Amino acid sequence: MIPIQLIEVSAHELMTRAGIDIPADYLSGLKAMAEVEEGDLSSFVLRAMLENYEAATVDRRPMCADTGVPRYYVKVGNETQIEGGFVALEQALRSATARATHDIPLRPNRVQPLWRTDYNNNVGINAPEIEYSFEPDGDWIEITTVHKGGLFGTDYRMLFPGDGIDGIKRFFLDTMITFGKRGLACQPAIVGVGLGGSKDIAMVLGKQAACLRIVGNKNPDPRIAELEAELKDLGNSIGMGAMGFVGKSMVVDCHIEVGYTHTGGMPMSIHAFCLSSRRATAQIHPDGRVVHRTDPNWFTAYMRRETVEWPPLKEHSRKFA
Repeated sequence: MIPIQLIEVSAHELMTRAGIDIPADYLSGLKAMAEVEEGDLSSFVLRAMLENYEAATVDRRPMCADTGVPRYYVKVGNETQIEGGFVALEQALRSATARATHDIPLRPNRVQPLWRTDYNNNVGINAPEIEYSFEPDGDWIEITTVHKGGLFGTDYRMLFPGDGIDGIKRFFLDTMITFGKRGLACQPAIVGVGLGGSKDIAMVLGKQAACLRIVGNKNPDPRIAELEAELKDLGNSIGMGAMGFVGKSMVVDCHIEVGYTHTGGMPMSIHAFCLSSRRATAQIHPDGRVVHRTDPNWFTAYMRRETVEWPPLKEHSRKFA
């Protein structure tokens, strides 16, 4: 059984790591863009951000003054037992968020939408968000914290089957241009695209694609991976660079996730993460071991399964290979 105190301590540590330390994959992607960026102002912004990331790690301060809105993604093994159950788990995550807001510190961005009530700790009704997924076997729990901006960098459109790939590209370009011209996202960023599902699932998939896959990770479907590369190139070809200045540094990487949808539609969402790509993951074991990493590994083969049975029947695998 996993002790609840260990979960709270680990969640607090995750909040600290996500708020201060840039993941290595994103940092490498940003450095690669800085080497080829030709726009004067875009180059200046990229160099300044790289220096800021280094200073944040050395000084143990948040990498950005706006620390976004903390949220959690929790993956649970099928054999996992948690002291106090899931109610205790959620209380521990909320407590860790409140303490981390004071300790790191994080900016207390969460307010009640109508009365603007603020408890100064990023905790409230439906805050922080906690999303779950499950895995066969395993007696561990994985917690990923993401600090993502809560206002802009997101769009949605209901496409139709007849729009096809060209319609996807058109909406993607429209959105990237709008983000850049109106200052609705902090570029360059990892951009996530959600295709299919219902409207709410398309939005969820797009955000998860942006926040829970690392730079260089490709969708296992080669045709989707090809489209990811095409959209990345398109996003970097519109003449905009870092923070919307002239350049070619809009998209560090593009990730697409799909869900089976209604036969008459093709919902699509687009999410830009942030120039400060804030995420951290810990796998917690019942023997007290805690393994930290920056790759959430959220989209597993089980999560992307198409079959009724798990593991898939061999007949199904041959049929759809």
